[in-house]
Amino acid sequence: MKRRDFVRLAGSGMAASALADTLVAARVAQNPGTTQPAPDPANAKVKFHVGTQHGDSDAILEAMAAFGCNHICSSLPSPRMDEKWSVESLSRLRERVESHGLSLDMVPITMTSAPIERAQMPAIFLDQNPERDRAIDDICMQIRNCAQAGIFAVKYNFTVIGIPRTGRAPGRGPSTYSEYIHARDTMKDVPTLLGRVDADTYWERITYFLERVVPVAEEYRVRLACHPQDPGVPRNYRGIEEVPLATPAGLRRFVSIKASPYHGLNFCQGTVAEQLERPAEQIFDVIRSLKGRIFNVHFRNIEGGYLDFRETFIDNGDVDMLQAARVYKEIGYDGMLMPDHVPHVDGDPEHLQGFAFAIGYIKAIIAAVSAEP
Repeated sequence: MKRRDFVRLAGSGMAASALADTLVAARVAQNPGTTQPAPDPANAKVKFHVGTQHGDSDAILEAMAAFGCNHICSSLPSPRMDEKWSVESLSRLRERVESHGLSLDMVPITMTSAPIERAQMPAIFLDQNPERDRAIDDICMQIRNCAQAGIFAVKYNFTVIGIPRTGRAPGRGPSTYSEYIHARDTMKDVPTLLGRVDADTYWERITYFLERVVPVAEEYRVRLACHPQDPGVPRNYRGIEEVPLATPAGLRRFVSIKASPYHGLNFCQGTVAEQLERPAEQIFDVIRSLKGRIFNVHFRNIEGGYLDFRETFIDNGDVDMLQAARVYKEIGYDGMLMPDHVPHVDGDPEHLQGFAFAIGYIKAIIAAVSAEP
């Protein structure tokens, strides 16, 4: 479907749900070999597939096509609400991805993993109307425009503390791993710009956001995938009584606030492992407990656990990744398994080698799980 047809449909008065159905049908009807990559017959026994969020430059897209990584989440179109969030611009992004034989399955919206001090939309975390409502309206517009451009999933974060880390640790060979050791966290007692935040206030901010955004996602049939808090932190971290998305119990409460097939998680398996005392034993039941609410998976491994961990190569952490894939198969997960936070290898400043290694490893895991009864 050409851009002018998207614009014509969007302006026709067609109901949002009908528009979404029309756009999905158009993508399937269009050259299937380009816009909807056919599943690998060897992987037909599983519903999920390898994906990436490494970027959408032509060089990266060409490499993904060569690797057989046919599904991607793009880079953030723009950190602010500007022309790059228009239907036409988002349509061009999707068409460019599809021109390489790939499917644009998801885009990030402007609620990123940056801490509140650098957040693009800090008003969302504050009780400051009308600024908060204007920021949420922008998020709703991003969702609508994604749907009208033929993109039906977005990912986001709801964090005020960002992604705390305490340095790097020696890894395998000439590599280093990002690590977090709570005892060495020099910021753990420094309040954020929000000051002291009690648990009820934090949950109220989340609920206020979801009550306004999830209905828009339902109307336009766009899946909202929220990332857990990375890493898990104790109560009263930086003056916050409870960080809601920093525990599996918090994730389950989060998805229960709005019972909707369009409200769920960008499930970072590595992050959730960081929230557990014994991730090698506990992660599988956490995955099972969130059946139907996992829309995307950051498929990465760690060594260690709660408040003391390192982000390893996918094959040498504590979690059995093959068993994790079996559990995703068990619950009928149908999205992407994608690399995330790969180690740094000397001489590879952009981590390209780490991502390529992880993609190949994920493809091998999918093939192995597919071959099982």
